[in-house]
Amino acid sequence: MSVIADIAATYRGPVPVLRRRLAGGQREDRALAVLMAGCLILFIAQWPRLSREAFVTGADLNVLMGASLMALVFILPLILYGLAGIGHVLCRAFGGQGAYHSARMVLFWALLASGPVFLLNGLMQGFAGPGLQTSLTGLLALAVFLWFWLTGVVAVEKGQL
Repeated sequence: MSVIADIAATYRGPVPVLRRRLAGGQREDRALAVLMAGCLILFIAQWPRLSREAFVTGADLNVLMGASLMALVFILPLILYGLAGIGHVLCRAFGGQGAYHSARMVLFWALLASGPVFLLNGLMQGFAGPGLQTSLTGLLALAVFLWFWLTGVVAVEKGQL
């Protein structure tokens, strides 16, 4: 299936999609591509907020976008690799059976698959500004990401994938 079809299918049930994506074997190039695509979507999701911030405060938009690019596309992937490793080690300590590659792929796929909700949150931050509706979409984005990630971690570490 295509990536977009897999993202849509993840909202119906993350485990079958993860099973299909992990069936291709341990390919680090795929894991890195999924991670970078997810980070790029997060970067794009920040554009409306950064534009609003530049307009309201008079800050230079290029500087704001450069900082966001550095944080989300260059630094966040390193943090996520570490988070996947720490999560895997913790699961191993409690009897997890999954492979490190699977733990990474689950985290990276959760980031990419939750991208549409993060894009919605970015639009709310840019157009509506701070407020209840923006907080609720941010909470929704976090909940969707955690749902995809934790569901995948449980399946991987129980040996279901």
